[in-house]
Amino acid sequence: MQAQDRRFNPLGTWTLFQKEVRRFMSVIGQTVLAPVITAVLYLLVFQHVLEDRVNVYPGVGYTAFLIPGLIMMSIIQNAFANTSSSLTQSKIMGNLVFLLFAPLSAVEIFVAFVGAAIVRAACVATVLYAVGWLFIPLPLQAPAAAIGMLVLAAGCLAVFGLIAGILAQKFDHLAAFQNFFIMPFSFLSGVFYSIHSLPEFWEQASRFNPFFYMIDGFRYGFFGVADAPITHSLVVVAGFFLLLSVVALWMLRAGYKIRS
Repeated sequence: MQAQDRRFNPLGTWTLFQKEVRRFMSVIGQTVLAPVITAVLYLLVFQHVLEDRVNVYPGVGYTAFLIPGLIMMSIIQNAFANTSSSLTQSKIMGNLVFLLFAPLSAVEIFVAFVGAAIVRAACVATVLYAVGWLFIPLPLQAPAAAIGMLVLAAGCLAVFGLIAGILAQKFDHLAAFQNFFIMPFSFLSGVFYSIHSLPEFWEQASRFNPFFYMIDGFRYGFFGVADAPITHSLVVVAGFFLLLSVVALWMLRAGYKIRS
């Protein structure tokens, strides 16, 4: 990356951010509507099968419990997909060189890519939340906690997507990240159940999964209760974001696997 010591370039950062937003908006049916349809199918199936069989929080029905989990799972998957697919596609098509020659520092590229991924995740979350009202009214009890967790979780997965995009040489490599990291960690994080319903060993193991704190903290914003204290969830997710950001910024500054 170039010009690391100069002042921040807001115009260049904004231009790259707009380019990334327009990229996913140009195929909105695939990037926003398709994840919503998938989440609704999960909701219909699990609502029908488990509504009267699973007990969660006192006074909270299973459908209401499930909706925030599905929203956060969609946030996780789409934030990761936005940055990882964009960077990998640029490497495969050979146009990454134009980004490297642009007067943008590693921080500016980082901000633009992560910001666009957060916008995509927020769009998916908003549409899915609106669709959820067709099933059950679900007002936010702690909106600041819900919005804060949305931004932090989307930021984490956007940065993880950057790292995956830097490491990947083809889309098969991204599929490996999806299949062995994103899907297992998101499905085993309490999307469809409260971890208090698990045997003690698996309940404790779940607390080492950062995705659990994303989903649990987001769910707190809807009900005002959660399996872990909201401050604990926010601290864990913020720490995870900082750790991933350090790694991603080092890779961008060093040009690791993107200059050759």
